[in-house]
Amino acid sequence: MPRTHKSLPRLYVDADLAAGATLGLGPEQANYLVNVLRLREGGTAILFNGRDGAWLGRLVHAGKKSAVLAVAEQTAPQTTAIDLWFGFAPLKVGRLDYLVQKATEMGAGAIQPVVTKYTQARTKPAKLRAWTIEAAEQCEVLSLPHLDPEIALEPLLADWRAAHGLRRLVFADEAASSSSPLEQLSWLKGLPVGLIVGPEGGFAEDERELLLAQEFVVPISLGPRILRADTAAVAALALIQATIGDWR
Repeated sequence: MPRTHKSLPRLYVDADLAAGATLGLGPEQANYLVNVLRLREGGTAILFNGRDGAWLGRLVHAGKKSAVLAVAEQTAPQTTAIDLWFGFAPLKVGRLDYLVQKATEMGAGAIQPVVTKYTQARTKPAKLRAWTIEAAEQCEVLSLPHLDPEIALEPLLADWRAAHGLRRLVFADEAASSSSPLEQLSWLKGLPVGLIVGPEGGFAEDERELLLAQEFVVPISLGPRILRADTAAVAALALIQATIGDWR
């Protein structure tokens, strides 16, 4: 999105976007736009839906429980979703929202909660969706990640080839000897990849052995220090994007 629009509020909408369209907002979004962001009639915002790019919208009606926006010109074309799958063991609330938001910002194309023996919490799809939208609104992300349903580790691995084809699964292995992951990642250039990060406390030993036994799993070290699960996820996503992803 052109940075000339960085001062404008951004709003995710479900409706299709095209020049000349009008969008009616429900109470929640109207309250956010009018009362929280204090947009007045005649004011503008950037609208996106994850399909049609970014569009300039002008507020033509601001009511207490509703609002109407007129869609003007497109400000940015739709971006292509990145083919990067991200799996994580759900964390306690307070770190979970951070994890999902950062994965969205870092370009994950699909996000899936993976239940392990040491998983501390379970996820709610509506919450996950809200966090991805919040991150996209704040960081000018136009391609929202697809949210796959929560799954246990064993069936995920058992069905990996059927569900993901030739995709390699990068495993942030906290028990691996400290080393640079760059060489292992460089071998994956041009291949579809996924990343899985365990819970606080790591994977149980039998889970680690199961992961390492899969021919499609590529274990990497994240250095000599123990990282929190959310920190490990951001570090690993940055490594992948910088070596074989869209940062190159």
